[in-house]
Amino acid sequence: MEESRLLEVLGEAAGAVRTALNTVTDWGMSGQKEDQYSLDLTADAAALEVLHQAGLGVLSEESGLTQGGAPLLAVLDPVDGSTNASRGVPWYATSICVLDEEGPLAALVVNQANGWCYQAVRGAGATRDGGSIGPSGAVGLEHALVGVSGLPTGSPPWWQTRALGAAALDLCAVAEGQLDGFCSYGTEGLGPWDYLGGLLVCQEAGVVLAEAGDLDLVVRDAAARRHPVAAATPELLDRMVRFRKIS
Repeated sequence: MEESRLLEVLGEAAGAVRTALNTVTDWGMSGQKEDQYSLDLTADAAALEVLHQAGLGVLSEESGLTQGGAPLLAVLDPVDGSTNASRGVPWYATSICVLDEEGPLAALVVNQANGWCYQAVRGAGATRDGGSIGPSGAVGLEHALVGVSGLPTGSPPWWQTRALGAAALDLCAVAEGQLDGFCSYGTEGLGPWDYLGGLLVCQEAGVVLAEAGDLDLVVRDAAARRHPVAAATPELLDRMVRFRKIS
């Protein structure tokens, strides 16, 4: 599938999620899995229909691996930040990253609250709503605004912290220069659907990334958990990773 068509498919899937969310009347828990909302299941079904019809395999937070023999695998979080969505907090997204044999090939992250659409294709840069984006260029921690998933155990050495509740959008905020960095905390870590879409957007925008435990960030295993760290510059990343390893 050509990359332009692939992005169209991802956009169609995100659009299907938006349409499905507009029909949701039950904003409570699904009762099927811990921390899963009814809206997650509605959104997942809408996205899967589009992605499967396009011949993609899917690894979804909500439904696991389907059509696993396909040459392209879409790693999907139908609603990243579903607690925000359930409470009307306008920071939640559909995140999809397509992997081929070499790794992340194309990604789309759509803020379903305001329509901001981040796209990236390997080797072709990153955009928001069609315009090129890039990180802030921040070097020093003392002036850095850093987003977190979970909370550090010590007092962070950076200027201010934001816990916004949707890792995919948090990473895109680093790619666009709204945040200077992002760091995952907590014992569990993030699933691949939480960060792979934002990872490719970051990489193509010029953000530097690492994994706090020196593990590979590109995984295809639903059980894998990682702690991504992203920063506007290598200097800032080095300082963030060093602090992350002791906190």
